[in-house]
Amino acid sequence: MSRILSLFMALLLLAMTAFGQFEEKTINVGNIGVNVSNVGTIGRPNVRNDPQGPPSMEYPRGSGVEHLFEAGLWIGAIKNGQISVSTGAVDDASGYAVGKAGFEFSPLPGSPVITRSSLPGSPVFSTAARSHQEYVLNFTDEFTIVPGSNQPIANHLLPLNARVRLESYAWNFPFADYFTIFNYTITNNGDSPWDSVYVGHWSDLVVRNVKTTNDRGAAFFNKGSLGFDDTLQAMYAYDVIGDRPFTNSYGALQYLGIIYRDQYIHPNNPNTPFARVNGNYWLYNVAAPTNDLQRYDRMKNKGNFGPSANLNTPGNRVQLLAAGPMARLEPGESITFVIAAVCAPQLDDTPLDTWFARTQLRSHLGWSKRTFVGEDANENGQLDAGEDLNGNARLDRYILPEPPPPPKARFEANSNKITVYWDKLTETTIDPITKVQDFEGYRMYRTKPGDDKLPNLLGRASLLAQWDKAGNGVGFNNGFDAIRLNTPVRFEGDTVEYWYKYEVEDVLNGWQYMYILTAFDEGDPAIGLESLESSRIQNAFRVFAGTPAGEMSENRQVGVYPNPYRLSAAWDGTTSRSKKIVFYNLPQRAEIRIYTISGDAIATLYHDAGSNFNGSSAGWFSNFGGDPSRTFMAGGEHAWDVLSEDKQSIASGLYLFSVKDLKTNEVQTGKFAIVK
Repeated sequence: MSRILSLFMALLLLAMTAFGQFEEKTINVGNIGVNVSNVGTIGRPNVRNDPQGPPSMEYPRGSGVEHLFEAGLWIGAIKNGQISVSTGAVDDASGYAVGKAGFEFSPLPGSPVITRSSLPGSPVFSTAARSHQEYVLNFTDEFTIVPGSNQPIANHLLPLNARVRLESYAWNFPFADYFTIFNYTITNNGDSPWDSVYVGHWSDLVVRNVKTTNDRGAAFFNKGSLGFDDTLQAMYAYDVIGDRPFTNSYGALQYLGIIYRDQYIHPNNPNTPFARVNGNYWLYNVAAPTNDLQRYDRMKNKGNFGPSANLNTPGNRVQLLAAGPMARLEPGESITFVIAAVCAPQLDDTPLDTWFARTQLRSHLGWSKRTFVGEDANENGQLDAGEDLNGNARLDRYILPEPPPPPKARFEANSNKITVYWDKLTETTIDPITKVQDFEGYRMYRTKPGDDKLPNLLGRASLLAQWDKAGNGVGFNNGFDAIRLNTPVRFEGDTVEYWYKYEVEDVLNGWQYMYILTAFDEGDPAIGLESLESSRIQNAFRVFAGTPAGEMSENRQVGVYPNPYRLSAAWDGTTSRSKKIVFYNLPQRAEIRIYTISGDAIATLYHDAGSNFNGSSAGWFSNFGGDPSRTFMAGGEHAWDVLSEDKQSIASGLYLFSVKDLKTNEVQTGKFAIVK
């Protein structure tokens, strides 16, 4: 029996592998986090119910501000005299599911998802990569039956026999970490030509803070509105009344172009006057196109974005961004369709969506377009004189100027003091465009106590210090003498040589600070290249000052702060699971027991200075903390969430505690008060 079962499981596994399994990947190298799948969907519909999971289209990363429910590719054409539209996503309350109507793409059999990166230090480094993080996903509309089953794909009766290769590109540069580019290569894999071809993207852009909202169902989606930028060919959404001021940002999908028979199809290209980009919208499930004829018609025509649309009023609107037509796609022929998912801060203005409010959005859309255009500066789709930046005699897209890489940094947390060390290897890098060693200096940024409770912690960091080369017209010209060490410092278990040291004093113990260390170059005014700075998100660290781990003694007594603890402390969140008090002067490993004044046990905590968050027992870190591997804490402190062993709130009053050093068995005791 066991052999039969084993054989059955092996055959099932082979079948699943042969037909392809649904896979999702998270794009998270920059400050925008986007979910993508190998059935042609973008986004994670369940993010509103499960905000702790992967992002849907989150910006800034870690903020909880999401900008997308779901999106998917649409391909429309006339095949054998009949209009056919294959859709990757449509109006649906719960999003993608296998075989559901409107979700007509399936994973391409035998095509696993490929992950690669252009970063030399990445474990998935590849010379084929164009960006810092890439996924390659393949899917098709050829199947009318769910592969490996007898289940029909609902209403999918006229497939175009399209095969799609999707490559996603993302960067961590601060001038490019707010967009992701999606490059679709669409191939006619059938026996019949496609005529009057349109390609587009259905989307349900919605801007809500999933960490702060309690809205579910229709109430989650009906608080926002949208607009269309005719110059940069982008459909965008923003929050009107939902989670403001925690959602002051835009989410956009931008048409970057189609490559068809070596032509660049874009309204900016004078050689393709037939090109049209059609932005469309409708009220969710009210005026939605429900068949191929209606969907094709929506792809052909642009919606009304004039004053009569009254788009500054909230509502549940979904969007369609389409382009075309391409006259014909023969069997075996391919086209490339490129869009970008772009986010940006929304500047304060009245009414909400004004030219001024969209200042940052226009800049971000401009950078995503500039990235795709690459060497094609005049957007005519040809390599003209003076455009060949890398000298390879062909037109290259996806070219960004590169700042120097960020230095490798190490933080040491002590009581009321943070010490930062970093290396100097970035100073020898060569700019790939100017071909010169153009390193200029370093910048240190820091947030203020309490900034971690607000959206966009990264963006709240302000310049703390800057050091750059003396004797030129760039920067402060203050040199590096104040921070440069005579000989490098090494740490046990760390192979890096640290040549720079900077001390920050008078910081508050127990508070979270974000420190960001970047490098920047001098630019090249002769060719119009501004000074560029390395990734902020790549070198962003969270640091807590506090007492280091050490043996307990008469001169080193364990204590608690704040004491008395008043509900709530200034660093607390708004829920009972986001509070903390801190035990300090702890040994490397310790057992902490908390009792009522009458001796009843409340909670037992285990401290380990070498574990994530030093073994701290506070849920506060899940709400306001970051990646434990990028967090530095003093080893002699341990946070507690002020909850009992079974996670119940405890009453105000006087409490006792004991701390046992698990190495020496020495015990110290103390008391603290909780005051409401």
